Amino acid sequence: MKGIKKRLQEGETLSGCWLNLGSSLTAEIVGMSGFDWVLIDLEHGAGEQQILLHQLQALEHTGAAAIVRVESFQKERIHRVLDLGAEGVMCPRIKTAKEAEEASKGVHYPPQGIRGVAKMVRATGFGLNFDAYSTGIRENILGVIQIETREALDELDEIAATDGVDVLFIGPADLSMALGIYGQLDHPLFQEALGKILDAARRAGKATGILIFNPEDFRVYQDMGIQLIACGSDATFVAQGARDLAKNLNCMKKTSLPKSR
Repeated sequence: MKGIKKRLQEGETLSGCWLNLGSSLTAEIVGMSGFDWVLIDLEHGAGEQQILLHQLQALEHTGAAAIVRVESFQKERIHRVLDLGAEGVMCPRIKTAKEAEEASKGVHYPPQGIRGVAKMVRATGFGLNFDAYSTGIRENILGVIQIETREALDELDEIAATDGVDVLFIGPADLSMALGIYGQLDHPLFQEALGKILDAARRAGKATGILIFNPEDFRVYQDMGIQLIACGSDATFVAQGARDLAKNLNCMKKTSLPKSR
């Protein structure tokens, strides 16, 4: 465990990015680049369960903590990725406090939760560290709930107050779409929703997070008090790097002269 939950509780701002190519190699490259955390995306990303295992193994020796976004808040999806060794789990499109509670319970073993118990899994060192792992879940595993629907905005205080919810993570694309102002993050409606989320998190003593699209906005959101900030993904890094290089090479090409007959 790399202690991202404790670091958040101590007030630190942590930078991260998305991993959506389903590649253990890009996971390792990104993990070694200096990010505090990475988000392995099983909701929209190209990876699946077996690839997730390889990604988590690749990230083990890097400085980046691994959070996994699952497709739903079903306990089977949550405890599956935690058993593989994820340090946090993100549940998308949570609409109600009841759903947030179900997601949180999926992280914890009984009596606090409903997570199934398996000792011979990667997270517990295949049985060697089960006692330490099971008693340390509350201190070490980060529970992240995405706020990206209109319904969630109506239950913000209840969601934020849910035991086991550590971070309210703003999904700007989905939230702005739900508000009918897709991509307009400066729009008053989005700014109003953002303020409500931040206020609810502060009242509950919870952290907030967001995915940004322009690295120059990092300080803006940090100054708002947002601590878990992501920018970019392995897909954007590869795509942008390839496009920039191809553009530069194409600009350097000499103009072909017509062949003489």
